[in-house]
Amino acid sequence: MSLSPAEPQAAPLVDLTTAKGRIFAMLDMDGDGVASRHDYFVRIERATQASGRKDDDPLVIAARATGERAWAAMDANGDGVMTFDEYAAWVDAEKFDTICQYALGALFDLADADQDGALDRSEFTMLRQALGNRADHADAAFDALDADGDGLVGRHQYLASIRAYVTGEDSPMGDALY
Repeated sequence: MSLSPAEPQAAPLVDLTTAKGRIFAMLDMDGDGVASRHDYFVRIERATQASGRKDDDPLVIAARATGERAWAAMDANGDGVMTFDEYAAWVDAEKFDTICQYALGALFDLADADQDGALDRSEFTMLRQALGNRADHADAAFDALDADGDGLVGRHQYLASIRAYVTGEDSPMGDALY
């Protein structure tokens, strides 16, 4: 299995002008129109590999465990795939607050090399690419989140921006991605 970053591809019947459509396209890593268990977990493996962490690292173990919980919730019927319609019907603020923020936070923690609760530009870019975001938008997204210009994006700020994007609120990072 290749873990090199891939540009997300538009999945059939997914409206890429909406936040949910764009996020689903990132989840559908191979562009086949469904987000599979493999698609979901390859993101964790890419973040693990890019961060240089070993399989027995507590942060890797935590990322995989929160990923298992998130995938189980998203794939409620247990068929191993999630269509766009299933994702769009599932994701909302409550799901983000009770499931997604933990899985995304664990991935953030993998990228946070010094564990200071913030990502510098290179850590941020590595994480965004591992998650299937287009590499050419990482700088704009980082700049949008680094409002105070200190060269860092904090964990809370990162997760709040994704939450806002998912729930249709104003999100500086979401706007910068497309």
